[in-house]
Amino acid sequence: MTSIQHIDGPNGHRLAYAKTEGDGPTVVFLSGYKSDMEGTKAVHLEAWAKLNGFSFLRFDYSGHGVSDGMFEEGCIGDWARDAQAVIESTCAGPVVLVGSSMGGWIASLMTQRLAHVVGFVGIAAAPDFTEDGFWAGFSEDERRQVMEDGQVALPSDYGDPYIVTRRLIEDGRKNLVLRSRLHMPFPVRLMQGTEDTAVSRATALRLLDHIDGPDVQLTLVKGADHRFSEPQNLRQIEDAILAVMG
Repeated sequence: MTSIQHIDGPNGHRLAYAKTEGDGPTVVFLSGYKSDMEGTKAVHLEAWAKLNGFSFLRFDYSGHGVSDGMFEEGCIGDWARDAQAVIESTCAGPVVLVGSSMGGWIASLMTQRLAHVVGFVGIAAAPDFTEDGFWAGFSEDERRQVMEDGQVALPSDYGDPYIVTRRLIEDGRKNLVLRSRLHMPFPVRLMQGTEDTAVSRATALRLLDHIDGPDVQLTLVKGADHRFSEPQNLRQIEDAILAVMG
């Protein structure tokens, strides 16, 4: 496994990353909410990239994995700035962005901020989830609690409860991507499992509809859940990356 290195991030945190040198555009994996670069998909894709001689980057946002910072203090804007800083400091040439869950939202922001994106793969992408998922699903009491007390705890299928903060909600509103067109003049492949209980098919369709590009495809995978990490799912991700690399 590639050794972990660090950079000083834009928000004052040391950010951890692992970069594999190789040919072609760098495949950049952007992990999800409370996930990190040691997840199944990130580690698998790194090994796959090495086997095929591709350049590959995985990293941890602040408050995630082995990067500095407290998760509960972070927000979409912070994590997007982290992503941009790591990518720009380690990737001199073109990049293919592979975003899982929240990473699909961060990657969507990166497609508008980075100069050398040549492809985007979204895996159960969760754009705007702080507004359309958390806030829209809150009861009136939960909305009052997060705005007056500063946070609310939500149950999670993936471990400890989610602590949703007022800062996360308010900052998320500044970074929404499903309210206007997303210009992506490069191949895009979106993948969504039909058994995903965290991100709906409607979200995948909204993202598809908002992307303005010449080659945008959405694949619904029957039986796949939000993790999208079964062996056949990992092969599907590999195929999607190859498709956008050209």
